[in-house]
Amino acid sequence: MQKIIDRLAEGGRISVDEALVLAESCDIHTLGELGLAARRRRFGDKAFWVYNQHLNFTNVCANACRFCAFSKRAGDDGAYTYSIDDIRARIRERAHEPIREVHIVGGLNPDLPYSYYMDLIAAVREESPSVAIKAFTAVEVAYLAGHTGRSVREVLADMKAAGLDALPGGGAEVFSPELRKRLCPEKLSGEQWLEIHETAHGMGLPTNCTLLFGHIETWRDRLEHMDALRSLQDRTGGFQVFIPLQYQPKNNPLEAEGTDGADYLRMIAISRLFMDNVAHLKAYWAFSGIKPAQMALHAGADDFDGTLVEEKVGHAAGASSPKGMTVERLKETIRQAGFVPVERDTFFRETEGA
Repeated sequence: MQKIIDRLAEGGRISVDEALVLAESCDIHTLGELGLAARRRRFGDKAFWVYNQHLNFTNVCANACRFCAFSKRAGDDGAYTYSIDDIRARIRERAHEPIREVHIVGGLNPDLPYSYYMDLIAAVREESPSVAIKAFTAVEVAYLAGHTGRSVREVLADMKAAGLDALPGGGAEVFSPELRKRLCPEKLSGEQWLEIHETAHGMGLPTNCTLLFGHIETWRDRLEHMDALRSLQDRTGGFQVFIPLQYQPKNNPLEAEGTDGADYLRMIAISRLFMDNVAHLKAYWAFSGIKPAQMALHAGADDFDGTLVEEKVGHAAGASSPKGMTVERLKETIRQAGFVPVERDTFFRETEGA
């Protein structure tokens, strides 16, 4: 194990098998020190955040992912879909705030026409011309392509023409085909997810990448998933940030126990060490909780996400974090962890000092 640690200390790359040794055998304190050293080599004590707004435009979904507590069928109690006017109203409500990014994802609502998605982007762009629009996961892109007979490239081109700036990283879950049969059999395959993101990168659309962990997967499943992401990043350089997402165990039929704080910090550290070609690593406080996210900054994470407001997906599954934070609270939370808050935009360009 010491040879692996020495190579990491020198900034070298490790294999899946070597990362597995660390994940399963290295003590959490050593892993955390390695992760912290790697993030400090890149960013010192900076911890990035973004002033953003989430819009989960519908929870009506044709899929039935076993880990999801957000989705509803049309007609279910609590099912909703925002009209384009609703979207405009939500943007206008916060027009006085210096929002830099609108993050838009939703269910696969079979009653929504293709034009709705383009109109949604265009409405946000019209209401807030300077905001960056990060919208629609690869799952949504594949769904629209499949239901309209368009190619993925055509769908992305239409979205880009309407004002899309970037894609979020949702829908990746875990790439293992066997696990996807148990977790999300209706969803696109891991290979399709990777192909859509590679297409987006080739069109000049940067994207995020994710992993859902802490349910029924093994450490090897996690690392093989991360290896596929790392390989795509070697080819395209289009991933902006890696986001390990903790499975939320409540209100869904999977009924897995979920993970704990030690596993979360181990995951953050391994992510920093293994995902060496994705510059940024997010501590997504909306899923992890605020205190674990603060600890994650000490294990390798450099991004604390943002103000959010109205995050619905994780909270439907029992996330106990706030649905949003004020700018001052967010910055103070970063300072309390011993780091320097630095505002960024969607593309990780610094916009402010402490």
